[in-house]
Amino acid sequence: MARYSDQPANEVIDIRRVGKVTKGGKRLRFRVVVVAGDGEGRVGVGVGKSVEIPQAVQQGIRDAMKHLVTVPIRNGTIPHEVVGQFGAAKVLLRPAYPGTGVIAGRTVGAACRIAGVKDILTKALRSTNPLNLARATLDGFRQMESPEMVALRRGKALEEILEVEDVEAR
Repeated sequence: MARYSDQPANEVIDIRRVGKVTKGGKRLRFRVVVVAGDGEGRVGVGVGKSVEIPQAVQQGIRDAMKHLVTVPIRNGTIPHEVVGQFGAAKVLLRPAYPGTGVIAGRTVGAACRIAGVKDILTKALRSTNPLNLARATLDGFRQMESPEMVALRRGKALEEILEVEDVEAR
């Protein structure tokens, strides 16, 4: 399912009303955390801040599209287990069998769905701040290596790496 680059898939994760105290009183704005991507292995997290929520969302989408991460998806899931970390937030990402679905909380699940991952098991560890969890999820995606990258790094044939994965899956 190809998407147009000018219409990215996106999901608003968090909306907070923030204020700045000035001598004239409080200046209120909205901070919005958005996850955006193409649904085909690329996802990013962005933050937008504005007096009105729709403007903040648009800023967040633009910010997310500037910081896209590529996720190596294989058979609808991730290639291996990984722990992503950002600040005090930590997230465990595990591959899952086909048909499992996205087993995740709201923040991590949004990032996985927008990346195009169909089957994954996740667990948020430590802090559950939505922005930090989204960034920890992207850190986990950044750490992942596709079987092709592993084969190249080890100087082996791709078939050897995939053979080992098939034996471990049984």
